[in-house]
Amino acid sequence: MKIYRYTAMAAAMFAASAYAAPQVGVTIEAAKPGPVISKYVYGQFAEHLGTGIYGGLWVGPDSRIPNTRGWRNDVVGALKELRVPVVRWPGGCFADQYHWRDGIGPRSERPVRINTNWGGVDEDNAVGTHEFFELVEQLGTDAYVNGNLGSGSVQEMAEWVEYLTAGGKSSLAALRARNGHPAPFKVAFFGVGNEGWGCGGNMRVEQYADAYNRYVSFLHPAPGSNTQFIAAGGHDEDTSWTDYLSSKIQVGRFDGISFHYYTSPGADKNGKFGATGFDESRWIWTLSQTRRMEGFIANNVAKMDQHDKKKKLAFVVDEWGTWYEPEAGSPPGFLVQQNSLRDAMVAALNFNIFHAHADRVRMTSIAQMVNVLQAMIRTDGDKMVLTPTYHAFKMYVPFQDATSVPVKLENNPQYTLGEVSIPAVSASAARGKDGKLYLALVNTNPREGAEIAVAVDGAKASSASGTVLTAAAMDAHNTYAAPGVVAPAPYEAAASGGKLVLKLPAKSIVVVAVRE
Repeated sequence: MKIYRYTAMAAAMFAASAYAAPQVGVTIEAAKPGPVISKYVYGQFAEHLGTGIYGGLWVGPDSRIPNTRGWRNDVVGALKELRVPVVRWPGGCFADQYHWRDGIGPRSERPVRINTNWGGVDEDNAVGTHEFFELVEQLGTDAYVNGNLGSGSVQEMAEWVEYLTAGGKSSLAALRARNGHPAPFKVAFFGVGNEGWGCGGNMRVEQYADAYNRYVSFLHPAPGSNTQFIAAGGHDEDTSWTDYLSSKIQVGRFDGISFHYYTSPGADKNGKFGATGFDESRWIWTLSQTRRMEGFIANNVAKMDQHDKKKKLAFVVDEWGTWYEPEAGSPPGFLVQQNSLRDAMVAALNFNIFHAHADRVRMTSIAQMVNVLQAMIRTDGDKMVLTPTYHAFKMYVPFQDATSVPVKLENNPQYTLGEVSIPAVSASAARGKDGKLYLALVNTNPREGAEIAVAVDGAKASSASGTVLTAAAMDAHNTYAAPGVVAPAPYEAAASGGKLVLKLPAKSIVVVAVRE
């Protein structure tokens, strides 16, 4: 018999879901392993923006909020559950106005600057290089440092790389030691500027390519650092940056091209594009907009393939996620927004797209980690709540460094509302590092459930177990008073008559290990 487990609320919704649509066939081609899904696909982004760092992550060592050397214990503990593989810092737009020497030495002696990009607030530089790498150490993650090309100099960037990585008798290594860290920092990735087409300098791609060639010629990580260098690429429909950079950058230290795309639902009939309180038209439009990521990646990868046939370069989606109107009453420029079930759906759809392009998409960074845009976590003083997006990330942890395997979908209906139509079901599969076969499914339809007939080539799928994420309302979200409105529930199914059928509730994400 089939077995399904849910919380009481989820069970009620499951029972109420209609399954009038025909079964969707999902065939996992387990004997055809593809590229590894890099763990870095699940990267995070922490910018000096609003309370994304100050208050949300950093409270200082003297705070009454429990912390370890200034970093909040509750937030760090929750993030560790996600096995965060890499954190991008200090920006974003902030990176191209950040001067690294402002953030070293005694905090009481650091200069105060104006954060002209984000709210015009004072930036006291309490979080600098050493504090960031303390966070990296606490999380057990890798560092993606973004250098200042826009308002900085070649010398400044080169000296930061030396300060970070040099050993021996280098004067900058000695300065780092006096500031409390004798050993070199491990810098896994270094970004040369950010959004050269916009806040990073309003450059033409030709200008940026020339600047990259010049800057990187003087960046010399210490031997053994293995730092990868990322060029700041394009955004949205524009493939010209990827095309030009992949053909014109000549220096040897060139490992990837970044790309940015934010999902927005567009304005409703009242001219609003809010994070909550939306109707189904804004639901489907948002999901249709996030699905554009598939075409954007494919088009950029096609350009890279023309110039980099050996696939040396990575396509790095280091800013992605939802962007709505700021939460009412929040400070201007802080980009505070609520996070609902819709955001978790956006995350899962993007994960499945990234997996399908694992040969090129080797790192991404969602914007952002705490309190800003599509955050994992929201805080207010000493309070903390996990968002639906946090739960989506945790459900997909088994896909980190898993080996992708092809998935064939048959009889997949369209979910349609008015003139907008998208596939009802999205799927991805991989062989985990633990040897298990994992399947991720997304049912985009908020009104109808879906039946999925699962087959594994060369084997019998006998059962599946994992978790399901859904809720009663499209804009269901967690609050400090009600933190469990959207939370994963156990999911199990067993084959009947030699056939494994998974029933997906409406508007749900299901991630399971399939037993062969």
